[in-house]
Amino acid sequence: MRIVLAYSGGLDTSVALPGLAERYQAEIIAVTLDLGQEKALAGVRQRALDTGAIRAHVLDVREEFAQGYILPALKADAIYEDRYPLATALGRPLIARRLVEIAEMEQATAIAHGCTGKGNDQVRLDVSVRALNPSLEVIAPARLWQMTRPDEIAYARARGITVPATVDSPYSTDSNLWGRSIECGVLEDPWKEPPEEIYALTASPQACPDDPAQVEIDFACGVPVRLNGVEMPLIELIESLTLIAGTHGVGRIDMVENRLVGIKSREIYEAPAAHVLHLAHRELQKLVTPRDLERVARDLSVRYADLVYNGLWFTPLREALDAFFERVQARVTGTVRLTLFKGACRIVGRRSPMALYEHALATYDAGDIFDHRAAEGFISLWGLPVALAARRVPIERHAPAVPAAIR
Repeated sequence: MRIVLAYSGGLDTSVALPGLAERYQAEIIAVTLDLGQEKALAGVRQRALDTGAIRAHVLDVREEFAQGYILPALKADAIYEDRYPLATALGRPLIARRLVEIAEMEQATAIAHGCTGKGNDQVRLDVSVRALNPSLEVIAPARLWQMTRPDEIAYARARGITVPATVDSPYSTDSNLWGRSIECGVLEDPWKEPPEEIYALTASPQACPDDPAQVEIDFACGVPVRLNGVEMPLIELIESLTLIAGTHGVGRIDMVENRLVGIKSREIYEAPAAHVLHLAHRELQKLVTPRDLERVARDLSVRYADLVYNGLWFTPLREALDAFFERVQARVTGTVRLTLFKGACRIVGRRSPMALYEHALATYDAGDIFDHRAAEGFISLWGLPVALAARRVPIERHAPAVPAAIR
């Protein structure tokens, strides 16, 4: 048997590799993808081989991730439950695609991953693999063996496997170009403030500069193309913005979210660039988009975020939504200026050649061209159904009764 393993080099996959080889008497092929995670991947291939893999592939997929996954989600303003910019969730369909490609190339019959039985990633990877190649078996050792993190750490130590987690520092992290997630350990208590040690991309308010910084982001048809007047590729722009915003403490997210499997989970994220770019893109789109279209786009943004979070990337719905949002982006060209200061990010300016804001209509000063006389007729017609209904069934004018339970 030959199994392709999604190998990160972390605790779960470091334990899974020898475990799979032992239990299935299988040849293990490790696959590691560079999605822009901050940790160096130079030693990952050798570590996988030392742990028992017969081959180890390390692939740079940052450009594909940025253009094919991050950018569509940014255009859709996809943020799960108003907080999470979906960094980990967006990486999973790309990982699944590459795992399937390598499994077919290596003539493997199964794909394995290190996801747990109550996490979201198991669903994202399993469903994506099924969509791309239903003939491949999916094996999830953490789901089948039900080892606790201390059990995994003990297993690794007994076999001389070096892993980043310890019993004293049990955090589980995932990072890529779009952000970083941290969970487990003390973070599982939603009442406790996260310790400063968990953060890697963002400075604490005490360590932030005392002077605010301003950034200007230029968009062309929904794509961020310039930062502070300097044109740069998308990956470079995200990396630069991560450094700038992170230095000013922007992008920390502490939330209790609804996992797909039905439980609530306390999650910590760092997403400096994602936070700033989503804020800027959403503001610019409001400036250039008619109200009815903007309201529909807002509703579909929620659907898009749910779709990504729930592991349904490879579906006709996602393709159709991409087409809709791509059409909306035809107007989203312009510049947004933001101020960053000790963890806060505020929009302080926006402009666009496609803006639907007309100063001569909005101003109360000289130059006002709005026809105020037209307002009376508009109000009469707008309120006509209200007045008619009130004549038929008079509206009660007294205050509603207060329920006894809250008196």
